[in-house]
Amino acid sequence: MAAPFFSTPFHPYVYQSQQGSVTAFQISGGDVQVLQVMVKPQDKLTAKPGTMCYMSGNIQMDNNYLPENDGGVWQWIFGKSITSTVFFNPGPDDGYVGISAPFPGRILPIDLANFGGELLCQADSFLCSVNDVSVTSSTVDQRPRNIEIGAEMILKQKLRGQGMAFLVGGGSVMQKILAPREVITVDCACIVAMTTTINFQLQSPTPHRRAVLVFGGVNQLKASLTGPGVVFIQSLPFNRLSQRIANPLPPSVDAVSRA
Repeated sequence: MAAPFFSTPFHPYVYQSQQGSVTAFQISGGDVQVLQVMVKPQDKLTAKPGTMCYMSGNIQMDNNYLPENDGGVWQWIFGKSITSTVFFNPGPDDGYVGISAPFPGRILPIDLANFGGELLCQADSFLCSVNDVSVTSSTVDQRPRNIEIGAEMILKQKLRGQGMAFLVGGGSVMQKILAPREVITVDCACIVAMTTTINFQLQSPTPHRRAVLVFGGVNQLKASLTGPGVVFIQSLPFNRLSQRIANPLPPSVDAVSRA
């Protein structure tokens, strides 16, 4: 017998932290996920502004400028937020905070202790962190005299510490573990995060590729990543999604739709 039209055959996706984990969390949802993190007494959770969905009554929320945010002035000049939302549990009982992903994708729980205490990530990928995690923004001088472009100019944030961080990747996310001297080529926009042990080399466009770009080709920055290390790759970067949404319909199609 067919299911009623108002029911769904799909069970909600739930990813639970392992038993005995230092930070208890739960990731729920399908295309746009929600993260619920337990905040123990005297612990704090730091999140990107505007991502809070709900929280328990014993949690205090405040917007702070974090001193370790070295690139804060440059972010402010270019119209980006330089504050972070901090959730603190002052009471004796456990609390919780619900954080929502800002765009369709997957939330990634990252224990920095398993990645050498450091991780490079895209500026839009950081969602929140618990306790011992600092987030620094790149302040690399990007004027033309700096010819060499490294990973810090593409992946503009660095996570340091031994705590738990949560990242978000657009679409589906793959984890690639690179062996020593193993090389893969990726679109720079598709890199969510990678360990600092990976050698990042930006590929220069060939003369033929430059000619294609002049006549309306798509400009994709590609990079060669050489192991050892771990890289997280997203299938739908946020800038690619926003461009698809912003592209206007052809005039003929638009006229037909209005008619």
